[in-house]
Amino acid sequence: MISMSAKCSSERRAAGFTLLELLVALSIFALISAMAYGGLDRVLRQQQETEQRAERLADLQKAYRIMQRDLEQIVSRKVRYEFGDSIGPLVGGSGFTGVEFSRAGHPNPAGFLRSDIQRVAYVPDQDTVLRRTWRVLDRAQDSEPDEQKLIEDMRLFSMRFLDKNKEWRESWPALQTREEGETGLPLAIEIELELDELGVLKWIFLLPQVADASAQAGANNQGDSEQDQDQDENQEEEAG
Repeated sequence: MISMSAKCSSERRAAGFTLLELLVALSIFALISAMAYGGLDRVLRQQQETEQRAERLADLQKAYRIMQRDLEQIVSRKVRYEFGDSIGPLVGGSGFTGVEFSRAGHPNPAGFLRSDIQRVAYVPDQDTVLRRTWRVLDRAQDSEPDEQKLIEDMRLFSMRFLDKNKEWRESWPALQTREEGETGLPLAIEIELELDELGVLKWIFLLPQVADASAQAGANNQGDSEQDQDQDENQEEEAG
């Protein structure tokens, strides 16, 4: 027969955990929680960094498309500054901050009495590239540009211009073109950007006359190949 003291001791052990067992369980739970939180925190940080990089790339792609749209529609149209000085269709470097040019294709859905040519400038401002546009071509003293932040958080912004001799120039008009009295357009423009997270980016844009010449050359080559093919077929038929 079981004694009363042994029975009470057994009931107490069955009723709950001892203090030592509770401390051990809490320690294990705290360790597992810390490990799980650390893993979750790393996953959340990586997701945030991925989203930030995706947004950054989307902004750069948008800036590239805007630049491409502007530069591939450059036209040879001079303008006058606020005090009446004439300036060429494209100027950049050599004391001029950024680049400024005339481009066609300015939409006019409201049908205002204005030209479809627009004056555009890319101007570095500390760590930001600004896109400036003017509502008129020949400016008055009260003509203020509209500004758009095109690229932010950059370290370096520079441009080069490819002349007709296939040489890169740091400014435009190049010295030799100024001496020759020419104020035409370069063949291509290179834009160099330096960003913290992506390093150095170089974008090269062909100007309209070069793009049109390339397309025309491709069409001519295709026509020549088709003509050669027809001649070969005719020769085969005569030989047969």
